[in-house]
Amino acid sequence: METMGPTPDAASAFACLGHPGRLAVFRLLMRFAPQGVRPTEIATALALKPNTLSHHLADLTGCGLVQMRRDGRSLFYAVDLRKTESLIGYLALDLGRARPDLMPKALMPKEKPMQDAMFNVLFLCSGNSARSILAEALLRDLGKGRFAAHSAGTRPGTTINPVTREVLARNDHDLTGLRAKHLSEFQGPAAPPMDFVFTVCDTAAAEECPPWPGQPITGHWGLPDPVKATGTEAEKALIFAQTYGALRRRIAAFVALPFDTLDRLALQTRVDAIGAAPEKE
Repeated sequence: METMGPTPDAASAFACLGHPGRLAVFRLLMRFAPQGVRPTEIATALALKPNTLSHHLADLTGCGLVQMRRDGRSLFYAVDLRKTESLIGYLALDLGRARPDLMPKALMPKEKPMQDAMFNVLFLCSGNSARSILAEALLRDLGKGRFAAHSAGTRPGTTINPVTREVLARNDHDLTGLRAKHLSEFQGPAAPPMDFVFTVCDTAAAEECPPWPGQPITGHWGLPDPVKATGTEAEKALIFAQTYGALRRRIAAFVALPFDTLDRLALQTRVDAIGAAPEKE
């Protein structure tokens, strides 16, 4: 792990994160890492005034923990993972002298962390009515028995959208047992421990959730909500089909990964790359 180097650099980063508002913005961006987030989405998720958020983002970019990029007329802010790793390295290796009693057990490497017979995978969305249900059904069929697929929503009281069922049935997926579920079903002591947790919508990624037991590998595979599509029934059905196709490509790439040969860092990198890959037209 790389360390931050000169103490003043670390002091500047700590001072920047010492403000509750800036820390909240940084924590939100970390949930989307390595992808970027628009300021309007950050402001909505954290209920911040635009001018307040602008000051926080300026400070975070100024101390090097966050980067800004422009895509057309839109601005995106993302965590600089190299600088963040350096800051953590400074805490663990320089200040902490790598004492094992100061290293969180969750960060201690395992010899062969991803060689279990079956992996538990959870897809999270806001409503668990379309995207996460599509992903659950896809992984059940594409995973060839190596994955236990689950899905849930952060908003209670939802049901599966009828068009979701139509798309799955048209693509010969078994609908047995599929139902909308709330996130709380997977947070109790009797819930199966997760190996992977994927958010498939920006709302779910921005939700304030407690850390998952066992520190599963996480990824943000955000896609637009097909339920919000407008137009004719045929146009809406096309959006659902496109969402299904995008998820199928990502999940096919995921199940094809050489899990037995990848360590956690390499696997996290591959998961991030799948989520960041541009969609085919």
